[in-house]
Amino acid sequence: MMKAVGLIVEYNPFHNGHLWHLNEAKRISGAPFAIGVMSGNFTQRGEPAMTDKWSRAAMAVKAGVDLIVELPVVFSVRSAQYFATGGIRLLNHLGVVSHVCFGAEMPDMAKLAAAANALNQPAVITAMREQMKTGQTYAASLAAAVSASASVDAGLFQSPNNLLAIEYVRAINTYAPQLVPLPLKRLAADYHDSLITSPIASATAIRAAILQKGALSPGSTAWQALPPSCARQINELISTGKVPVTLADFSNIILAKIRAMRLDALAGLPDITEGLHNKINQAAFKATTVQELLAYSKSKRYTITRLQRIIVHALLETTKDQLAQFDQSGPLYARILAFNSNGRRLLKEISQQATIPLITKTAHYLTSKQQTPNSLSPLQAMLARDISATDIYALGFPNPLWRAGNQDYQTSPLYIADE
Repeated sequence: MMKAVGLIVEYNPFHNGHLWHLNEAKRISGAPFAIGVMSGNFTQRGEPAMTDKWSRAAMAVKAGVDLIVELPVVFSVRSAQYFATGGIRLLNHLGVVSHVCFGAEMPDMAKLAAAANALNQPAVITAMREQMKTGQTYAASLAAAVSASASVDAGLFQSPNNLLAIEYVRAINTYAPQLVPLPLKRLAADYHDSLITSPIASATAIRAAILQKGALSPGSTAWQALPPSCARQINELISTGKVPVTLADFSNIILAKIRAMRLDALAGLPDITEGLHNKINQAAFKATTVQELLAYSKSKRYTITRLQRIIVHALLETTKDQLAQFDQSGPLYARILAFNSNGRRLLKEISQQATIPLITKTAHYLTSKQQTPNSLSPLQAMLARDISATDIYALGFPNPLWRAGNQDYQTSPLYIADE
């Protein structure tokens, strides 16, 4: 049977650090194929991706990933625990993944496993909740609780990638114990770096360069931080008005939605706790941009990333009750975005081994006339959230010609021929 290494990714955009990770994942796993489970049009940080999911999937396949599968939006715009769990469960459903490779600042498997085990201890959960009552962030409360209750180094929790790594290990232990976790030390650039100082740069810095300068100049630091095929594609997308898409592009829609929401509906958004809905409601009537909305809502306890996820949930009309149901079921389908010749071979094997359907044509599972929430199956309800997310995301394209809806019905998985 064919074996692949799984990668849970965002590729926003695909850069040299991702290329290194891909090649190392294949090397250390010994797997001849690589499958990426990728966030769709909205990302884990609570932002729209800089460009659409099909373009990002094509960049990844051109760079050597064999198959890109979409992580449903009900898992992609989530905190580390749910993002990681959704990705691991989806990879496991494919039936061909033997290893999962992920980046971390501290790729010590023993320490990651100890931290993952600690998170399942009731005493740690109780201690974490007590810490949060003091106004600490989730990450800070988690670090204090785990280090105090389970003798795990609190420094392990100071990086977003370490947090994700711990949650990947935890999800593997719970849902896919046969998968082999492969932590890999991040190379050169830090997750939060905002400047490009070498050919390995953070996606944050690359996005900032694109926003500041527009088209990438061949030979520039941003150009050199990307595989050449990705740099060329980004410039093409810029020239046609598909890059950049930013959260600011949705300011008026987000403010309109939140101003129109009843307080009880606002309280029903994911990640809303302890009166935060009142603060966001008041902020929405003072703010004139999404940046002001975030600034008025921010506090020591509620990070910008958490607030961004909340307002994206408002934008997409996602509720706590919906997510609770989806978290029980896990991913219910594998939506194919792009593949190469190896990916085509993988798809044949996956079609025989997978425990969930492969979706290549959206209308085979949900038509545009079926989207009445009360009549949908759980699979259709999850897919409807992805379709809606794409329809809303399209409104952020710089060129109005790309803003039409129903793109999930009109766009087929992309076959990228080997070069």
